[in-house]
Amino acid sequence: MPHHRAILEGTDWASLATVCGTGGSLPTTLARFIDPDPVVRTAAVDDALREVTHQNTIYEATVPVACYVAAVLHHPVIAAGDSGTDAGMPPHRPTVVRLLEWLGDTAYDADDECVAISERHCGEGFLDEDREMRAFRELRPALFSAVRPLLDHDDAQVREAAFVAAVPLAEHPALATHRAELVGHARRLLATGTDRHHRDRALDAMKAWGHDTGDLENADDIAARERYARLKAERDSWWAAGGTGGYSESPPF
Repeated sequence: MPHHRAILEGTDWASLATVCGTGGSLPTTLARFIDPDPVVRTAAVDDALREVTHQNTIYEATVPVACYVAAVLHHPVIAAGDSGTDAGMPPHRPTVVRLLEWLGDTAYDADDECVAISERHCGEGFLDEDREMRAFRELRPALFSAVRPLLDHDDAQVREAAFVAAVPLAEHPALATHRAELVGHARRLLATGTDRHHRDRALDAMKAWGHDTGDLENADDIAARERYARLKAERDSWWAAGGTGGYSESPPF
């Protein structure tokens, strides 16, 4: 991965499409990701990622932003965490966790399932036409290399966020050998973690990789799985009925 300054200075940001225009302001905002003041960092992360995050779309500016995020994950300011935050401030997730979460969410927006869905709707040549998604998918090995060291971080928040980001990145064929390592991290997460989203990702990954999860699920996992299945059945029924009727509750998708 190039140095973060090289990414800022070597990218023609103003020529790249974002959610509402072009990325001309991104270099200034991205540079504040490593500001010593956690308040400045938080605002910068909000502002920059908002420019490339909307309705599961990969924009032209998404790939260089992802490169920059990966390049600063281990920067001393980011690695030091936000322990110096004023005690009077409302609690917030550490910068490194927020960046990992964004990488993971974006990777899921470009994963094999999303490609398969798009190909069903747009034809098998979908990836040939979607240069932005293709570019992000090609970047996955480099992103994984940046995320991987954080899988063993001392902070459980960081470990779990790194794992959730690593799973969709590891779909790249060049990373297949790393999936066995991720299974070990999934087991660790499922043994101690309580976050519903993280547990779902871990269980889904293990099932996708051919592992039995029966001995790893707890009562909440089983209840969540049954609820998701019920909502999926209701959604399928709704589509089959031409979009009439409703759900018993809001679906998780």
